[in-house]
Amino acid sequence: MKLIYKPFGIIVGIVAGLLARKLFTFVWAKIDDEEPPEATTELASWSRVVTAAAVQGVTFSVTRAVVDRAGARGWEHIFGVWPGEKAPDKA
Repeated sequence: MKLIYKPFGIIVGIVAGLLARKLFTFVWAKIDDEEPPEATTELASWSRVVTAAAVQGVTFSVTRAVVDRAGARGWEHIFGVWPGEKAPDKA
């Protein structure tokens, strides 16, 4: 069943990426009026570059975790099988 989940997981991952990008744009607009700087933006300060990278990293990681978890829960609800790692048996 895990093999069947893979294409679904890929689609869920793409959706998570798109959602995270929109969420990052929204969050960054609350922090700064300008576009987020890239690491190679010449006149950007270290603090702006690092802040943008940190906000982007947190936004993408949390969004991906939430969407992946919701997808796995949905899969389990529909098919009755958990698609990921199982909890270890208690000894």
